[in-house]
Amino acid sequence: MDWRELIDAVPDAEVLGSAAPNITGVAYDSRKVQPGDLFVCIEGARFDGHDYIPDAIARGAVAVVIAKSVSLPPDFPALRVANSRQALGLLAQRFYGDPTARLTLVGITGTNGKTTSTYLLKSILEAAGYKTGLTGTIETILGDKRLPATRTTAESLDFLRLMAQMVDEGITHGVAEVSSHAIALDRIVGSRYAYGLLTNISQDHLDFHQTLEHYVETKAAFFATLGRGAVINFDETHKGRFLAKCQVPVLTYGLREGAAVRATDLKTTPQGTSFMVNHRGGTFPIQIPLIGDFNVYNALGVIAVALQMSLDPQAIQRGLAQAPQVPGRFETVDLGQDFLVVVDYAHTPDGLENVLKTARSLVPTGQILCVFGCGGDRDRGKRPRMGRVAADLADYVVVTSDNPRSEDPERICAEIEGGIESGALPTQGYVRILERSSAIEHAIGRAGPGDLVLIAGKGHETQQEFKGRTIQFDDRQVAKEALRKRGYGK
Repeated sequence: MDWRELIDAVPDAEVLGSAAPNITGVAYDSRKVQPGDLFVCIEGARFDGHDYIPDAIARGAVAVVIAKSVSLPPDFPALRVANSRQALGLLAQRFYGDPTARLTLVGITGTNGKTTSTYLLKSILEAAGYKTGLTGTIETILGDKRLPATRTTAESLDFLRLMAQMVDEGITHGVAEVSSHAIALDRIVGSRYAYGLLTNISQDHLDFHQTLEHYVETKAAFFATLGRGAVINFDETHKGRFLAKCQVPVLTYGLREGAAVRATDLKTTPQGTSFMVNHRGGTFPIQIPLIGDFNVYNALGVIAVALQMSLDPQAIQRGLAQAPQVPGRFETVDLGQDFLVVVDYAHTPDGLENVLKTARSLVPTGQILCVFGCGGDRDRGKRPRMGRVAADLADYVVVTSDNPRSEDPERICAEIEGGIESGALPTQGYVRILERSSAIEHAIGRAGPGDLVLIAGKGHETQQEFKGRTIQFDDRQVAKEALRKRGYGK
């Protein structure tokens, strides 16, 4: 692409140098620069792209985007901008031909439920006959291709490259998780979201946002960018902040009176949940192969999105009835044992509370054994809160490591235990076992007939992060090995 055609995408930028090279690619990581690339200097928490301009030029960069004064070769083409993250999104949008304008893109944001909701909505859209792509915490799905995810919402350049691939695959609809980090760090710049869905809000990522107020405002800002419609959880305490941002038609959903899309007559079995959807004076039944009120909310949210798209209720019913098991979301590990083992991604106080309440509904007379920890270098305030939730709702608690990263696992566990000991202890007590595989094996070894072992916090993840090293670790595989040691699955 011609240099001047590309930089027209960034208004109010200062053009440096007189050359007008042909741009064959865009990069923000100097290690990935190819000959003919435009290198965009991004300032991150640990690294500053401006420091790597010489490396990028040595690798073949023919132009750079800068946000501060730097030394460049004489007459080297450059674009000086106020915000290089925003510029990256606008440049990527132009370079890839504005791919999200050629898709119907739905963004799903909130603290909990984003991943499950994306899979549910994808299933509905496909039942309605649309070829649909997905990107989020677990993976990116491009038709028949599945690519592992590196973060919940990719950097704008990577995201728009994926969207362009979706268009090339003949995909017409995209479903994407939208994280608060992505909104705050301008990763959504350059993408045109037609619809947005709010799942819920609870404490998370305060290591980054500092206050719940800033976290809510960041999430709400996404809803000012939508092109066609917004869907808001009517039962969410902070809904007013989100409604105030919306400049498109809004549909609310929930279990309470007043929600535009409301669920009634909930019935739950170990195989799934059924309920009636009430909307504009009409009703239709829904059956989902998921349990828990939190999954009713997940389903209601995507139903509301589908109704905003004017999809047929029959397509909604088919899509939800055949929805897949989402990896690491209340996923059972079954080797024929006489008790339940469940792996879930719950890593917030509300998330843990939801899955523990659902667990109790499955084993009303059995014991719940909960294994969990909290991530290092993340919001410390939620650690005692999660400890208190586990103490209140589980019968036996095993406090262990999650992803300690650079922090001392002992200190993380001590902060969790402070919450456990702030009130009545679990009926069967608690124990600290730092090594996660040993903790899982301990809980499974203790379980009896009719009990439920909940392994929370990592869900689908297949690695564990420590200071200076990362190991392969999958809660589901560790649980299977623990069950085999007890003689199951042989």
